[in-house]
Amino acid sequence: MEIKWKGALPHNIEVREKGGVVYLSYPALEGLKIVRHGFSTRLGGTSKGIWKSMNLGFGRGDQRENVEENFKRIAQAIGFRYENMVTSNQTHTTNVRKITEEDRGNGIVRERKFHDVDGMVTNVPGVVLTTFYADCVPLYFVDPVRKAIGLSHSGWRGTVGRIGQITVEKMTQEYGTRPEDLTVAIGPSICRSCYEVSEDVIEQFRQNFSEGLWEKLYDIKENGKYQLDLWEANRQILLEAGVSQERILTPGLCTCCNPSFLFSHRASKGQRGNLAAFLELL
Repeated sequence: MEIKWKGALPHNIEVREKGGVVYLSYPALEGLKIVRHGFSTRLGGTSKGIWKSMNLGFGRGDQRENVEENFKRIAQAIGFRYENMVTSNQTHTTNVRKITEEDRGNGIVRERKFHDVDGMVTNVPGVVLTTFYADCVPLYFVDPVRKAIGLSHSGWRGTVGRIGQITVEKMTQEYGTRPEDLTVAIGPSICRSCYEVSEDVIEQFRQNFSEGLWEKLYDIKENGKYQLDLWEANRQILLEAGVSQERILTPGLCTCCNPSFLFSHRASKGQRGNLAAFLELL
């Protein structure tokens, strides 16, 4: 399968395959030696139709047994335990929750005990933070000094609300994380050239980002619409939060440009399954 990368072939992210399951990984995160992680693709699952084949969304209309089997397959491929996942209940907020041992299995093998959460942080080894996507931006946070991690979902609302900064602040509050120690990966998501938005969305970015950044964040189109760059917006948020520029990893891989490889809400007009990001402290 041909994969469309943005620009030159990226050095930040690699395609992996195990047991027929294809997923994505950041060598720089692996190199820290304290986390296990991955980002799913559409390949290697059991789902049919619009959910084909690695759908990781229970609420998308797919058969539950297919989704459960898909979770078990991706867990085995990446190397973590299925029952150790903790899933988010995303509502495009900037709510970031501290995950403890008591949360292990929430949303997977038992009913989730929390709602309205788009970001999670933990320092508990073996708990697998799990968040869901189909164009929005995954943000992976790893603090190798304090041995803590975070995983957040940043759509345009979360980006305007600076969930990346809020996640950094939550890790600082809970674990003493220093922003300059963090390595942060921006995951596969919709690119600037695919993400057309209206004036009302851009107005919120104008209100929340300095005018000097506007040219970096969006282009104005002849039809009165705008092309918005969520990758750059999140990168700027992380820089302002104190994360070192050389420790921010960008994906170069667009969900909307690759609808047969990655689920995209925009490319499918909403007829799709879910991708998932996984991050576990070892």
